[in-house]
Amino acid sequence: MTDENIKNIASKSENKKYKKNIALKLMYHGGAYHGWQVQKNAVTVCGTIEKALAKITGEPARLTGCGRTDAGVHAERYVANFHTDCGIPLERLPFAINTHTPEDIAVLEALEVPEDFNSITSCIKKEYSYRIYNSRIKNPFYINRAYFYPKKLDENLLNQAAGMFVGTHDFKAVRSVGTPVKNTVRTVYYCQAERHGDLLELKICANGFLYNMVRAITGTILYAAEGKIKPEDIPGILERGERTAAGPTVPPGGLYLTRLWYPDERLNNFNFI
Repeated sequence: MTDENIKNIASKSENKKYKKNIALKLMYHGGAYHGWQVQKNAVTVCGTIEKALAKITGEPARLTGCGRTDAGVHAERYVANFHTDCGIPLERLPFAINTHTPEDIAVLEALEVPEDFNSITSCIKKEYSYRIYNSRIKNPFYINRAYFYPKKLDENLLNQAAGMFVGTHDFKAVRSVGTPVKNTVRTVYYCQAERHGDLLELKICANGFLYNMVRAITGTILYAAEGKIKPEDIPGILERGERTAAGPTVPPGGLYLTRLWYPDERLNNFNFI
């Protein structure tokens, strides 16, 4: 779709202009970006999409995302919303945006949502998945897509450790030190490891996540698998809240935002995967 076509569509709808709240369902590979959130001196996913929206709508765009993914982190499911007077039909908006974004970002669908909808505060819970390529031989096709871990991992032991994180806890022991946040208590609904051949996937679902929480939980579970701590040590680590007692923060390339829950079922359905 050319810019001229987009402008023609918008101009034909001028008499129907009104402020709309639009939710975008999208996905992205985060390897080339410094996370989701806009930064002054870095390329981000949000900033890239906002520039595309400004080109096609002719007005400044401000996106609210469902979460702040870190630099190098990916999203198989992501929702962001913005307010606009643009008259481009919703079914054409994804194609228009995708014309102005790189191949590692794809907008799948645009939906009109209620005025009070907010992608992050309206989200009930999220699931992140951390992928580990567990093989003696590295795989070039998993570079920046999974964490290469050559030592044999026992998923039963991983699940023993993972289960210790389930429930409502203070998670300050597994977050980046110095992160400004008032409340570090979160509820984890499930935390479990699954093996698919050489690929291990740790899935964590919670009502909210602290900065680097999933990557620090993964590092702590790997510590348990290596015998550096016991799975039953984890509740005590959480209770003490000492970051140095938990495992390391694993690399970002293996982390994916994989599932979202909203009251509006239209936003939960991603048929592309």
